[in-house]
Amino acid sequence: MMPSSYKKLRWTLVLITLSLSLIPLFALGYAIHAEFSQSYEEKLTSNLRLVTGNKRDAIDMFLTERVMQLQLLADMHSFKDMTDQNYLSSVFNIVQQTSHSFIDIGVIGQDGNHEAYCGPFDLKDVNYKDEPWFNQVMLKGLYISDVFMGFRNFPHFIIAVKRREGGSTWILRATIDSDVFTSLVRNVRFGRQGDAYLVNKDYALQTPSRFGGKVLSQAELPEYHGESDVEIINWKKDGTPLVAGITPLAHAGWRLIIIENPEEELSPLLRTQSLIFMLLSICALMVFIGAYISVASVVAKLKASDRERAAMDAAVMQSSKMASLGKLAAGVAHEINNPLSIIRESAGWIRDIINDGELGEGAAVDDLQEATDDIDRHVERARTVTHRMLGFARRMEPLHEDVDLNMLALQTFSFLENETRHRNIEVVRNFDQDLPFITTDSNQVQQVMLNLLENAIDAIGENGSISMTTRGEKDKVVVEIEDSGEGIPEEHINKVFDPFFTTKATGEGTGLGLSIVYTTLKKLGGTISVRSKCGQGTVFVISLPLTCPYFPDCQEEV
Repeated sequence: MMPSSYKKLRWTLVLITLSLSLIPLFALGYAIHAEFSQSYEEKLTSNLRLVTGNKRDAIDMFLTERVMQLQLLADMHSFKDMTDQNYLSSVFNIVQQTSHSFIDIGVIGQDGNHEAYCGPFDLKDVNYKDEPWFNQVMLKGLYISDVFMGFRNFPHFIIAVKRREGGSTWILRATIDSDVFTSLVRNVRFGRQGDAYLVNKDYALQTPSRFGGKVLSQAELPEYHGESDVEIINWKKDGTPLVAGITPLAHAGWRLIIIENPEEELSPLLRTQSLIFMLLSICALMVFIGAYISVASVVAKLKASDRERAAMDAAVMQSSKMASLGKLAAGVAHEINNPLSIIRESAGWIRDIINDGELGEGAAVDDLQEATDDIDRHVERARTVTHRMLGFARRMEPLHEDVDLNMLALQTFSFLENETRHRNIEVVRNFDQDLPFITTDSNQVQQVMLNLLENAIDAIGENGSISMTTRGEKDKVVVEIEDSGEGIPEEHINKVFDPFFTTKATGEGTGLGLSIVYTTLKKLGGTISVRSKCGQGTVFVISLPLTCPYFPDCQEEV
């Protein structure tokens, strides 16, 4: 499996884990939040409906009490008494002691003349016969006016009751203190953007609005149908969401409007929502971290397992190839040794004839003597090669032996001598002459060196140098193989021992060489590390213990 496949598998498993964990978590959080939000909003709406209804009842009660006070005064006193200015003043003083709701009080005859008046204004000689309210009270017996300017030239409203006495009719009229009435309406405001006021049927303000303007200005409200006792309306004003409770008053053609900003009222819910989102985010982060760590651990184990399996398969294949090569080398060496023996014996027979003087003396004899020497020299060279092949063949099976790393390195270099000479690569040997012997498998160590040297040759190409250094360190020996190649890019340095990772062109490398080296050294109890800089070459550092602690396992698995 390629490194990108591991990465894809890791993120796939993480996403699956997160989906199975977070989707139910967020779904549960959303369901709880939605239910809580709905309940909270319903509670706010219900509370606004209740407050609006209660305040309406309080205002209706206030107006009813004022009407009853005037009706009681009209019923208890005669027109003659009430038109007496002193008597009216005493009655008004008594009323003011029990209630400060009235600004003034006046008695109006059936012809509209102001017969008597007690208050801060000069209204005694005013005639109201042509005023709309006068006709209304004469017709209905009771009238509560809208706010108007009137002869006082400031906003006010009046309550007037009609009294029949004998054959005549008169009206008792009082002006309500607007401050008292306004404070009665305002004391239900909520929050910084809450408001409460009264409007008439034409939406003219009967009490001041906190944000909508002064009395008698036009209020801005959405369409109101008046289909229920208390109607709740939602709308936006200048981008600000608002909710209003609207209800009509019983005794006047007014409507009470109480406005709230739901965002202010829902602030506890919003804080709870923020807390829920924060907790969900923390839970999601913890789930992600846990999932990523768990999946990364599983993928790492899978990656290690794949690496070991790939290395094992490659090692088995390599061992099989080397065993076959060993048998081939042994057969070739045997077949070559027999002709070589005959050639050497024949060369010795010719030398004996020359030495006995049977051929006499002369230039031809000297040339023949030189030829036999060449034959002996090249036969010996061929025997050395076949002896090396036989030695290589005998080392196909793992051995538990004392190994001289310096000698093993020289033998390994001899396999690559022609290759390095052909490519003009200089070989530098810095061997520690006091290097101790180690107990290990020389064949596997030689394969490690051979792989690293072949990689160094490939990295150099032509015209470079390879340096091998050996030294002892406490209970281990160290071998450094340095080349003058192009080096390994920094982003690849941590991947060189991964199975199937290679920077060579397609078809030129399997990516298993260094992975096999890593696995082989690990089984021998050793380690390998790499240092490299682009343009400055690469150094592989091998460390081997004096005695392989896992040697029985090495024999079983090779």
